[in-house]
Amino acid sequence: MSADSDYASPAVRKLREDLALALRAAAHHGLSEGVCNHFSVLLPGAQDRYLINPRGLHWSEIGADDIVLIDVHGEVLAGRHRVEPTALFIHGAVHRITGHAVVLHCHMPYATALTLTAERALDPTLSQNAMRYMNRIAIDAVYNGLALDDAEGERIARAMAGKDIAFLANHGVIVAGACIAHAYDDLYYLERASLHQVIAQSTGRPLVPVDAKMAAHVAAQIQGEREQSDLFFEALRRLLPPPRG
Repeated sequence: MSADSDYASPAVRKLREDLALALRAAAHHGLSEGVCNHFSVLLPGAQDRYLINPRGLHWSEIGADDIVLIDVHGEVLAGRHRVEPTALFIHGAVHRITGHAVVLHCHMPYATALTLTAERALDPTLSQNAMRYMNRIAIDAVYNGLALDDAEGERIARAMAGKDIAFLANHGVIVAGACIAHAYDDLYYLERASLHQVIAQSTGRPLVPVDAKMAAHVAAQIQGEREQSDLFFEALRRLLPPPRG
């Protein structure tokens, strides 16, 4: 089957719709930044082709037909837009090396703020929202410039080391997962947890974490029941219809 046929198939159409929805939701929730950053998802049954948002469009205006199909080397296979270079290097490497089907990368404000601190990341023993990320967080502790080559994308991917959440020093975050709805839910709550931590730290008062075993227990509870994630994504589908045209 040709790339164009794959792109037009019902299964891929649904993925394009979901990816576009996640991008519009991120804009709605204040997680986007200009026309930068990218969300991507592998095609079903493929490890070498994935869908990604195009270069130059604000996330709030992206519909299913704006999504681009590319391979892990960055060649555009189907779609009407170009793709920005850093997307090719970061997302291609993370899909290829980690095997995650969904890769969401952004510079959302509060999570990115935590990448500027000495700890570099969220403390998953603080708020209940943060506890869902216990034992899931990787830290890329050294900033290494823009990802404009394969080597930098691969370095970031290897820094994830089997985790699905990555805090990139002085840069932003990556949230990965098996499906778009669950990965977006994790992205949303990662920013909420980061917001709570930054506000708590701004009071100057001592923070009170929970026991690490309790945080791990809460993480298992949340990961064991993801219907809430699906319901949230469907609510976003009702609230954020595709743009006209």
